[in-house]
Amino acid sequence: MLDFVFAVDDSVTWHMMNLLKNRSHYSFLKLFGPKHISNIQSCGAGIYYNTLVQCNGRMIKYGVIGTDALIEDLFHWKTLYVAGRLQKPVKILTQNENGKLQAALLSNLKSAVTAAFLMLPESFSEEDLYMQIAGLSYCGDFRMIIGEDRSKVRNIVKPNVSHFRKLYSNILQECPQVVYKHQLGRLEIDKSPEGQFMQLMALPRTLQQKITSFVDPPGKNRDVEEVLLKVAHDPDCGLVVHQGISGIVRSSSLIQSSKTILTAGFKKSVTYSMKKMYKMTKGYLRKTS
Repeated sequence: MLDFVFAVDDSVTWHMMNLLKNRSHYSFLKLFGPKHISNIQSCGAGIYYNTLVQCNGRMIKYGVIGTDALIEDLFHWKTLYVAGRLQKPVKILTQNENGKLQAALLSNLKSAVTAAFLMLPESFSEEDLYMQIAGLSYCGDFRMIIGEDRSKVRNIVKPNVSHFRKLYSNILQECPQVVYKHQLGRLEIDKSPEGQFMQLMALPRTLQQKITSFVDPPGKNRDVEEVLLKVAHDPDCGLVVHQGISGIVRSSSLIQSSKTILTAGFKKSVTYSMKKMYKMTKGYLRKTS
């Protein structure tokens, strides 16, 4: 199933026009009009999905997100829902000249590399890096336990290494903390406390806050920089970062999945869930055979 995301400046107007053209794409929420649909969209990850839509002989789903909400997620990882999707190779069909959005897209990729560095060992392969990046948005996602193929990350990366390389090569070449040993096909990063502190300080704001709340005991109220300096000296620094990301993803994935019952309707929700369960079971059987 093809997955589309539309970033729109005015969600109410967009849904109003889409209801006139494609009313059948919507669940019973179409009865309440575009403003109510836009209010539902703003909950959780800020995206509204119409799923299991037939289009030119293909089954598609498409999500609608406000441009401002998208930019905030890309810069700050507020939910890491759409930002996580855009850390993987995608095809941008059309894009207006929004300089802030373009900067946010690049910032999101740099943040993904930084977070992955913190969770990887000192030496790793290029594929290890892409596996770590592709897995960021699935950390803490309950659907990876029930409803998703557990081989999903590997299935995303393995056939698309060249696309990941194209997406991240410039960022890696410009990063002073990584050394790429071409002959060995290995990358090495600075795992000193000083190096890790620099990486922690470069993480998106929401992740820094999650890490701080996780590490800082109640009542201490130390500033973020002080807490991150402590984490940089922690041998389990990568685990702390992983737990911070999991905290972001867990809540957004739960709310977004709950929204699906409303946005897709009961029948489509059941059909979509069954398809996910089938893929998960198929992946598990393939792994054990």
